[in-house]
Amino acid sequence: MKYKASIDRGGMTLITKEGANHSFTMSKSNKYFVDTYSTVDKVPEAVLRDNNGNIILSLERADISQLYKAGWKMPETIVVKAKDGVTDLYGVMYKPFDFDSTRKYPVISYVYPGPQTESVQYSFTVTGGKNVALAQLGFIVVNFGHRGGSPIRNNYYHTFGYSDLRDYALADDKYGIEQLADIFKFIDISRVGIYGHSGGGFMSTAAILSYPDFYDVAVSSSGNHDNNIYNQWWGETHNGVSEVEKKVTRKDEIKDSLNKKKEVEISFKGVVEKNQDLAKNLKGHLMLVTGDIDSNVHPGNTLRVVDALIAANKRFDFMMLPGQRHAYGNDVPYFDRIMWYYFAEYLLGDYRTSVDLLEFE
Repeated sequence: MKYKASIDRGGMTLITKEGANHSFTMSKSNKYFVDTYSTVDKVPEAVLRDNNGNIILSLERADISQLYKAGWKMPETIVVKAKDGVTDLYGVMYKPFDFDSTRKYPVISYVYPGPQTESVQYSFTVTGGKNVALAQLGFIVVNFGHRGGSPIRNNYYHTFGYSDLRDYALADDKYGIEQLADIFKFIDISRVGIYGHSGGGFMSTAAILSYPDFYDVAVSSSGNHDNNIYNQWWGETHNGVSEVEKKVTRKDEIKDSLNKKKEVEISFKGVVEKNQDLAKNLKGHLMLVTGDIDSNVHPGNTLRVVDALIAANKRFDFMMLPGQRHAYGNDVPYFDRIMWYYFAEYLLGDYRTSVDLLEFE
């Protein structure tokens, strides 16, 4: 929804009343704007409005009839409770296009912990990122928020994860999946996967290591697994920094015991819990992926988890993508296909022996 506010008089007025995600382009005169709006289960519509939000002209409504003819299905919105039993968590469920309500499907959770944003889709999308394609292999793919996520919601919701950048989102994701399995009998709670990129790579690894008896498979790409070596502004902003005072004796007065002077030395501490500390807990199947020239999340984040898993004598999978920076996922279809294989192998029992991936061309 969109609002307008007066800079000098204050106050705020809602000017788009449709319950949808809106984007707009303002005219040079600021008297009119083109508003395009949609939801994850409502096709985009564009209208011309005046600056009070009144619709002057309907411009276009997306025609997705060809999508439907091709077998495409609209995703479904879902609502579950957070682990506190009170907070509503909103999300999206993606099903196979040939969905059969009498079958049992493994469930895969697509995650991103924030806290500066969430991965939940608000606007209409054909692909749902990687979720629609992944569902077609025979999975129920879910994606919902959690406490500590979007700053668009209230302060309690957004700041829940402050001072805890690793564990805050995990309980809500697990509890949300459990609720969905209770509601929808076609979800097989004994086969649970989780995946995510960047912060989602961090969260998916933390999940399978924190709840090793619940999550069976995790694919974690470019995760900031150790926020102590991630960007300084990230940890200090969202985890916080504590000031430590220590009384010290001035060195130049140590010889004169009668004139010793105590001073206060100030230091700062901001240690964040890291994934490699949980390596010993791994029971399921974990694939770690990173680009070798990632200039956002340094590959060292992933390598520290790799080192810890080796030290713990754990079997896992690791892939480094040559020449790839942080956002390689959409540019490297090979990674998507390997992820499909990984979930299919360990959640569907589909052990393919072909060395080529040409069947996905």
